[in-house]
Amino acid sequence: MPGTSKGEHRIGLLNGFAAYGMWGLVPLFWPLMKPAGAMEILAHRMVWSLVFVAAALLFVRRWAWAGELLRQPRRLALVVVAAAVITINWGVYIWAVNAGHVVEASLGYFINPLVTIAMGVLLLKERLRPVQWAAVATGFAAVVVLTIGYGRPPWISLCLAFSFATYGLVKKKVALGGVESLAAETAIQFLPALGYLLWLGAHGHSSFTTEGAGHAALLASTGLVTALPLVCFGAAAIRVPLSTLGLLQYLAPLFQFVLGILYFHEAMPPERWAGFALVWVALLLLTANALHSARRSKKAVDALEARVSGARVGVPRTETPGETPVDA
Repeated sequence: MPGTSKGEHRIGLLNGFAAYGMWGLVPLFWPLMKPAGAMEILAHRMVWSLVFVAAALLFVRRWAWAGELLRQPRRLALVVVAAAVITINWGVYIWAVNAGHVVEASLGYFINPLVTIAMGVLLLKERLRPVQWAAVATGFAAVVVLTIGYGRPPWISLCLAFSFATYGLVKKKVALGGVESLAAETAIQFLPALGYLLWLGAHGHSSFTTEGAGHAALLASTGLVTALPLVCFGAAAIRVPLSTLGLLQYLAPLFQFVLGILYFHEAMPPERWAGFALVWVALLLLTANALHSARRSKKAVDALEARVSGARVGVPRTETPGETPVDA
């Protein structure tokens, strides 16, 4: 029904805004973990994420995928790779935010689509349209400008972009749902993370047991902060078109960028503005190209459906033996 379809689309949009909004505002959360260091926060995120995701899967009784995964060594190996890559991504991001590099971290997620396209060309031998080549070239120019501006390559941005693009590529090959994938990855992360936390406690360096119940609750909530946006994203992904999700994904780095300037008061000299402007031009080119492709695909599908419908209408009616034809 049209009403139901509109309602589902609205629910999908709300979940999409919620997911990317939470990811965009997460820089406000990590500084609350101090005096815990980035490694301790990261380890707690791994441990508590598994706790929350496992509880969610137990509630919905969705465990059949786990047995199938364990019987497929190649997919399991890819999950291990995904767990390693997302560990790097999470660790760098937490450190960057708490070290005062929120703007540079946001740049990583702005350039992530450009890195994903570049990896598609280099690794998957994908062919690009001229507009996509122009976007990638503009993104490369932006990195050069930012390298000059920072006096060094923007390694935080590049590390976040390449790790997340690799993570996306591996997850595509694993072909697991978002929540199931996170459960598998954090199950692999769990024992090393728990071992590190126990080691910290044994050497008197753990803030979990020494900074009070409120601090301990905040560290435990890292699992909820990880899992909840993913659940909202999953609800959005099945209700709205990919082109819409592609536009919504820019909300997260945009929120992070604004927070970095207005809330954390990070410096933005002219050369950094120039670098970011080039990145945004590249993203505008990509977005315009994606929307144009989506419109062409929709027109092609509509035309095909019209031809099929016309063919059905034109099929002569077959009479069964003994049936009296009905005059038009």
